[in-house]
Amino acid sequence: METSIWILGIVIFLALAFDFINGFHDTANAIATSVSTRALKPRTAIIMAALMNFVGALMFTGVAKKIGGSITDPTLLENGLDIIIATLIASIIWNLITWWLGIPSSSSHALIGALAGAVYVGAGSAHINWGGFVEIVEGLIFSPIIAFVIGYIIMTILKWIFAKRSPHTVNKGFRSMQVLTAALQSFTHGTNDAQKAMGIITFALVTSGRQETMDVIPLWVKIAAATAMALGTSIGGWKIIKTMGTKIFKIEPINGFAADISAASVIFSATLLHLPVSSTHAITSAILGVGSAKRFSAVKWGVAGRIVVTWFITIPISAVLSGLIFKIIF
Repeated sequence: METSIWILGIVIFLALAFDFINGFHDTANAIATSVSTRALKPRTAIIMAALMNFVGALMFTGVAKKIGGSITDPTLLENGLDIIIATLIASIIWNLITWWLGIPSSSSHALIGALAGAVYVGAGSAHINWGGFVEIVEGLIFSPIIAFVIGYIIMTILKWIFAKRSPHTVNKGFRSMQVLTAALQSFTHGTNDAQKAMGIITFALVTSGRQETMDVIPLWVKIAAATAMALGTSIGGWKIIKTMGTKIFKIEPINGFAADISAASVIFSATLLHLPVSSTHAITSAILGVGSAKRFSAVKWGVAGRIVVTWFITIPISAVLSGLIFKIIF
């Protein structure tokens, strides 16, 4: 029993560490556009993002239940805690690598891929719920496409509405509105991303026999995950902020507003449907859609291509990495 408690403690620590890293890795999702257009000062933007992430994380649990129980049944895993440890270590390693390189990859993709890889190696393919896995991956794939389309449409409409207005006047108004959209974007990030750590911790509680099902997310788990996400957000991921805020295309306040609204609508819709999506993919795709509507040639498609490649390789790399880690440690 003591060993089990000790291992469970390691799992909880790693899950909160993943959540913390997810926070500073994904800070750019919420504030890159508002910082790059100078709608908000960097420190102010980060503090606001941290607070709104915390609030959003406490208000929903559907994604946590989905991510913890759709890929595999924790009650059927004899070595479930070992599998989760390998999953979290692999996810953390990949997040740190992409953060260091300044690439806005997906923490969600890393976690999903790593969990599938660890279950495959640690328990066998029979223990993977392939239907649930495919459903989650479909959400991760289609959400950025939808965000791109919505961003393109919203920006096209805004161009049509404000075509005869002075660009200086328009951007001055939208710079103020970006404060609200950045707060909304941060809130929706919390409603979806922080729940992934909640789901993993609850998964660990179930597989260790300390909770019967994934139906209830304990209050202490919600508070711990929300706090870790908020603290991570407060650190800030400046490398990724620079990539998303300046290297895709030159963002003006009206573009930032359109991108934030587009991404937030996609993320929050997914939260209501209990689907884990990548906030990184949503906001990046929204920025690409907005940039394309502004002027197709304005988008630096080479940078965008490097980001997209990272999207596609994250799940398989994370799966292989977690499988190797499981083999090495256990």
